[in-house]
Amino acid sequence: MRHLLSAAAVAGAAALVGGLGTGVANAADAHTAAARPAACQPGSLRVVLDSAGQEQVGMSHAGTFLRVTNTGKTTCTFSGYPGLALEGSGHTALKTTVRRGATYFAQDPGIHPVTLKRGASAWADLVWTHTGAHTAHAKYLQISPTGSNAHSTVAFNQDVDNGTLAVTAWSAKAPRLG
Repeated sequence: MRHLLSAAAVAGAAALVGGLGTGVANAADAHTAAARPAACQPGSLRVVLDSAGQEQVGMSHAGTFLRVTNTGKTTCTFSGYPGLALEGSGHTALKTTVRRGATYFAQDPGIHPVTLKRGASAWADLVWTHTGAHTAHAKYLQISPTGSNAHSTVAFNQDVDNGTLAVTAWSAKAPRLG
């Protein structure tokens, strides 16, 4: 009988220690979550096209960088790929296909959290071909930093084969070309 009580006592103590360990882990997780910046809110991110001083031209490919800047009042975080849509003259919607991953000029950094302090920027590489194959005559480009409905529209006077764009995920550094 004494052996059974000891086993019960050990099981109870293990449960208590396990519960305390879980409580400590949950408290640590809560502290980490509280320390993380909030998600970037619509309207707090401004996107522009920016060459970053690097030319992206070759073999019927052309490209530029997308640069998103935190214009909000606080540090925020986001991740993923930008949402993109081509527009023609008069802002008419053009059929757009977006390929996410490595581009002709840059490797894809993959999806990861990007934290932007106020005024800081993140980058993605944008590439298209222009051989004349089923050309979409774009005049504008809609860019949604987080893939939501909130977007910026920028001038984009480009001929884009089949309306197809390739784009990397956002990164805190401009993608390395090559």
